[in-house]
Amino acid sequence: MLKKQMEQYIADNTRANNIELFDIEKEFAEKHQLLPKGVTATEKMFYANVLERCDKETEELMGSEARGYLKEAVSYLKTHPAEFVYAESNIFEVVRIDAVALEFDDVFQTYTALFGLKLQKKFGTDIKTYLDNNLHGDSAKYSVMFSGEDGLWDVNFALDYVEGFNEVQSFEEVYSMIYRFVFNMLEAIDVA
Repeated sequence: MLKKQMEQYIADNTRANNIELFDIEKEFAEKHQLLPKGVTATEKMFYANVLERCDKETEELMGSEARGYLKEAVSYLKTHPAEFVYAESNIFEVVRIDAVALEFDDVFQTYTALFGLKLQKKFGTDIKTYLDNNLHGDSAKYSVMFSGEDGLWDVNFALDYVEGFNEVQSFEEVYSMIYRFVFNMLEAIDVA
């Protein structure tokens, strides 16, 4: 599935013999010989089509944010614990994510990512195994539940247990890290 998603992404986004790819996408494309001859890959930056701050209690919109907000440190969530940040991006389509919400869990004192993952129900064990093996720390916590109504896996995990996470990172860096984490998961479980 990931290979098919990447082939489609490359076909749809190659312009004038150039395509923007994250480093992980470029490595994958080269490994599977997905780049057409003469096409050069340049570095892709994360962007959001929708970027909103919302109230955790009511889920009401507190404000829509411009692209520059992505440069804000994710520690913003710790200093504003009643808010979460919601992002939709076309970039997520490759890894089958609908949108990502980030929040600070004041009970567990962790930064949490929540998203819907468009995979069939049969991949539940594979998803859980990947999270067990790739979230580091004695108290690494996650929740994975299939929603038959939406046909999505509702995934929720603490970013603090993802290798390389730091609260001084920008929202852009954290969303890119989540993308890479899910990309690696899809490659590992070899979704066909």
